[in-house]
Amino acid sequence: MCYVFDVDKEEKRVLIASDHGGFELKTFLIEELKARGHTIDDLGPDTYDPEDDYPDYAKKVGEAVSNSQGRKVGIVICKNGVGVSVLANKFKGVRCALSWSPEHVKSARNDDNVNCLALPADHITKEVALQVSLTFLETP
Repeated sequence: MCYVFDVDKEEKRVLIASDHGGFELKTFLIEELKARGHTIDDLGPDTYDPEDDYPDYAKKVGEAVSNSQGRKVGIVICKNGVGVSVLANKFKGVRCALSWSPEHVKSARNDDNVNCLALPADHITKEVALQVSLTFLETP
């Protein structure tokens, strides 16, 4: 596992949140990323609620990444990934990229130093989402 932050390893955290459209993918990613040694903070929701909406959760990630002084990165998930990426980018210092392939997110990390990843749950398989997330977390 490789992080590009200038802080102790114990301080680095991955923040993740979704709305109902990304809940299943979020649950899968949390399990898989933890199994690979990543420290994950689930910012919600805790249970599936078909009436929730992405702003409530993308805001939590955007604020936390913004206030983390480089110690945290975020992953936000909704059906098409656009809404969560737009909202996360409203916070100072957040550079959130919507991505769907390992090659694409690697470029976003290298070229734009993104610190937040938006995933489109309706347009990506769980396996590809995992590879995109791992690439995001492991690309300097």
